[in-house]
Amino acid sequence: MTIDVDETLKRISSKKGVKAVVILNNEGQAIRSTMDHDITKQYGQLISSLVQQTRTTVATLDDQNELTFMRVRTKKHEIMIAPDHEYLLIVVQNPAEVMQQ
Repeated sequence: MTIDVDETLKRISSKKGVKAVVILNNEGQAIRSTMDHDITKQYGQLISSLVQQTRTTVATLDDQNELTFMRVRTKKHEIMIAPDHEYLLIVVQNPAEVMQQ
């Protein structure tokens, strides 16, 4: 399984505009990351908190619904978040580079 995860990380990381890929466990701790340790830790804590708050919001608005994907766009980056029950995938990309394709 480790080989599959590593290959998937390489494939995602090689896409134009992708700056970083992080996989977190359900406690917000990094399992794999292409960023340095301190930035990974910061993303893990903040994104995990954001996902938990968003899950609560979605469930409060409609208890038959659940969060499946988030996209946060800023001036500099686009952060794509795919939460699962056990893991959290975060992809940070430069939207300007992606649009130039």
